[in-house]
Amino acid sequence: MNGIDPAVQAELQRLRDSIDNIDAALVHMLAERFKCTQQVGHLKARHALPPADPSREAQQIARLRALAESAKLDPAFAEKLLNFIIAEVIRHHETIANS
Repeated sequence: MNGIDPAVQAELQRLRDSIDNIDAALVHMLAERFKCTQQVGHLKARHALPPADPSREAQQIARLRALAESAKLDPAFAEKLLNFIIAEVIRHHETIANS
């Protein structure tokens, strides 16, 4: 980036490096979460339980919204993210149940 103060460029790079590290941590945390939910899917399949659990999902959404508020993160964003994750988990559970 030509014409940018080197101090600004260095600070920008420092922040971007932090973002990259956080993104990597998020991916690893999601992978660990999905490992656990896969185990849940297998347990549900073995015991003929339904792939979705609306009451558990509602509890998780309420919990995550509260955590988001305390972390100064938009609760609506946190809910959208969790809904996306839940949909993927249910899809995995359905696949496990059908195999």
